[in-house]
Formats: sequence, structure tokens, C-alpha cells
Amino acid sequence: MKRIKLTMAFMMLLQLAFAGGILTNYNQSAQYIRMLSRNASLDVDAVFYNPAGLIKLNDGWHFSFSSQTIWQTREVTSNFPLLMNDHDNYYEGKTFAPVFPDFYGVYKKNKWAFSLGVGPAAGGGSAEFENGLPSFEIPISKLGSGLGQLSPLFNSYQIPSVNGYSIDMSFEASSIFWGIQLGASYAINDMISVYGGVRVMPSINTYDGTISNISVLTSQGNLPADNYLALVKPVLDGTINSIDQASSGLQAAIGAGLVDGNASVSNPEILQLLGAFGITDVTNQEAVYAMEATNLKLGIIRDADVTDKEVDSKQTGIGFTPIISVNISPNDDWNIALKYEHRTTLKLTNDTKVDDMGLFPDGAESRNDVPGLIAAGVGYRGLDWMEVQLSYNYFLDKGVDWGYNVRYNAVGEAVHREIDKNTHEVALGLQFNLTDNFALSVGGLYLSNGVAESFHSDFSYNNGAYAIAGGLEWKITDRLTFDAGLSQIAYQEEEVTFLDPDIGNYTDIYGKNAFMFGAGVSVSIF
Repeated sequence: MKRIKLTMAFMMLLQLAFAGGILTNYNQSAQYIRMLSRNASLDVDAVFYNPAGLIKLNDGWHFSFSSQTIWQTREVTSNFPLLMNDHDNYYEGKTFAPVFPDFYGVYKKNKWAFSLGVGPAAGGGSAEFENGLPSFEIPISKLGSGLGQLSPLFNSYQIPSVNGYSIDMSFEASSIFWGIQLGASYAINDMISVYGGVRVMPSINTYDGTISNISVLTSQGNLPADNYLALVKPVLDGTINSIDQASSGLQAAIGAGLVDGNASVSNPEILQLLGAFGITDVTNQEAVYAMEATNLKLGIIRDADVTDKEVDSKQTGIGFTPIISVNISPNDDWNIALKYEHRTTLKLTNDTKVDDMGLFPDGAESRNDVPGLIAAGVGYRGLDWMEVQLSYNYFLDKGVDWGYNVRYNAVGEAVHREIDKNTHEVALGLQFNLTDNFALSVGGLYLSNGVAESFHSDFSYNNGAYAIAGGLEWKITDRLTFDAGLSQIAYQEEEVTFLDPDIGNYTDIYGKNAFMFGAGVSVSIF
């Protein structure tokens, strides 16, 4: 079989959230990469994590710029029995984001702080699957298997038998949902401060791809699938016509009482037709059903669309996220932070040049909302040598319509992607101050998702995860700080059962892992 190549970064089909909820990118600073817990931050990255806490900065200007490099591996193992390939039904996707930038700016004066933040709120990566994905290969595997099962029929007409298939695919896509956050913080008193703001989210997805060179492997070599189907079409037409006549005649005879529907088939012509497809020992009524089902399958094979296909489309849209935050500092040692982000209503519109696959009709609109979020953090700074941060995030996934799965149920109906419970994660970060200017940090995180089995497919799946992190902080001067860190995310495998209308139950196993490196500088102008 030829190698199937697939490159994609589908935000709607292949979600690429690196840290956080199903869609939300929560890895928004180098400090986060080295600690994994920043919800009670009182540094410049509090623009994202704890905007009400910006009141604790010194009066003046504060800026921060950081970037991350992200590697993610996605692993799919399919037990669909008709797949025939040279990689044991294992599909590995390599996701790479060389630059993942974040910028924050704050102006603090007395009781007010005005802030700006810019970063990838969702998406921002790409994935390359050198062996494709099962969802693309399964329909072709069914065609190859169906043609192979018809070999006895074709051989009687001197048509070579089919024993495999091949296909070439290439998809290139990009997806980026930018977050541009503006807001103001106000100190009610020395203990309590509040924040109100909005994140503007301009979003762009682009898709370019082809499916081509669909071939069947026969006893006489590799033949283009459309040529082979043209060769067998007269045979299939004649067989379908014969079965249709026999089925209609038998049903009419049963209805007229001329034949007992519960009796075994005795008509030699019908026995021969059924025997050609391995159907034996059935009643007359069962024979009618079997012939109708056989004709349906023969018609699907005969009318299979195996022509080359192309897609060239862009989706654009813009969303708005209202954000409120409260920071409570009962004393200099403790800090408590709360934040609420409303669901982002995001509508994307297709600008399509070519859509042979029927995925992106020109001008069509689709929703791709980002879930709301409730975040809480507690920080303790009562020891000169150590800082502790505890963070908790509750992603409101159930408030979003996640659309339909790319896989269908046993009767060919679209399956709605469901959420059983909202995603939550808890993280603990520790910073050890070795000197006044230098610190090391470690962090750990646990994420528990609540997606139902109907949510998962090889295009888009969501796993629970554990993560660890480590890094450093170097205060080069009182006004210039350098941060760097590493994070490793290990996702739990998800085993999902699908019910295929042709072969019954089978399972897919989905896994992934990610590694992130981040570095950045912060500067203050007093």
C-alpha cells in the first residue's frame, strides 16, 4: 500500500489546545511554563491570569514578552478490521509550534491599572500525520474489501480480483485564534481590587488539500479505482437487476400466498443468487431481506466516488469574551484571586474557492464557541526562600454546542458530540528563592476531562492529563527579569468503541503527549 500523507491543523476538526481546556490555551507566559500555576500571579503575566492583582505592581509602566516552542505527538491506533496498511493501523501525528508568543503591557497609577495582553487564545499549531488517519482510510478500505468479496463474481467474467487498495492524500491547514485583551483594574481598598475587561478574538482557519490516486491492488497489478469500477459496472448492473427481479417476484409470491414466507428457499435461481454471496439456509422472507441488503451494498460499491478531490478554503470570524476578576490580599503573605471568563460566541464564515469534498460550502457559517471559565488561585509569600501558588480551573464545556462526530452510528445517523461533565484542573507551583536575584521553580498539574465517548474521533479527541514543570527566574536588575522553563504533559489514553453499520463494533485508542519550552523577559519603567 502507498503511504498516505496528511498534514492538518483543523481547529474545528482537530483541536490543538496545548494546556488548559478543550479549546482554551492556558499556557500564556514563560512563568506558567516553569510553574504550571499562575492564577494568583502578582507579576506582569497577571494580565491574563489575575488581572485584578495588577494593582499590586509599582506605579509606572510594565511590559513582558515571551514565546514558547511546543512539540506534541498524537497517537491513534485503530482496530477497524478492514484496514490494510504497512504500519499496523497505527497513526502518529507530529504537532510543532516553533513560535507561540505572548505580550503584556500595564500602566499602573495609584488605584488604577490599565492593561493590554496579546497571545494565541486557541490553536496556533500544526500536525503532520505521515500515515493519514483512519477516518480517511476506512471508506476506501470498505471499497477494497467489498470488491475483494466480489472476486468470485468478477472472475467468471475474466475480471482480475481485488486484494487491496492505495490512496494519496495531502492536507495543509492553519488555525489561529488570537486573543487581544483590554481592561482596567481598580483598588477598592488595600485588601480588595477588581477588574473588568474584554478579549477580542479574531480567528482565521485555512485549508488546502487533495485526495488523489485512489487505486485497487489486483491480481494483475495496481489499477486506478475509477477504471476498475468502469470495468465491473456492467457486471454489477446485471447482478443488481437480476437480484431486484428475483426479490420482487419472491415478495409478490409471499404476499399472494403462493409461497410460505417461513419455509426454506427452494427456488434454484434464488438459491444460486444467494449462494454467490455466501448466503445459505434462509427462509423465503429472510431471502427477500438478504437480497435487498445485498443490492444496497452492490449499489454503494458501483456508485462509489473515487475521483480526485481538492479543497481550498478559508474561515474567518471574530468573537468577544467579557472578563471580570477579583483579588483579595488579607495581608502581605496571602493572596486570593478569582476570575470569570464568559463563553466566547464565535461564528466563522467560509470563503471557499474549491470544495470537492463538500466540507466547506462557500459562504456557509459555523459556530466554534470557546467555553467559559471559572478560575481561582491562592498564593503564599510569607517565607523569604519560597513562594507557593495553588490554582484551580473549571472550564464550562457543557455550555457549548460541540457539533457532530465525523463517525456515524450503525444506521448512518450523525452522532452529536456530548459532554458528561465540565473539565477541571488543579495545579501547584513552588518557587525557591536561592538568592535575592535568582530562583528555581517546579510545578505539577492534573486535568480531568468530562467528555462523553461520543465526543471522540481521530479528528478530535480530548484526554485527561498529568504535567510537570521546572525552570528559573533571574532578576538581572530591579527592572529587568528573565524567565525560562520546561513542561512535559502526559495524557491518559482513551479507548473508544464505534459501531459500524457494515462490520459491527470496533475500537480506537487515542493518546498524546506534549513538551513545551518557554522563555521571556519582563521590564518595568518606574
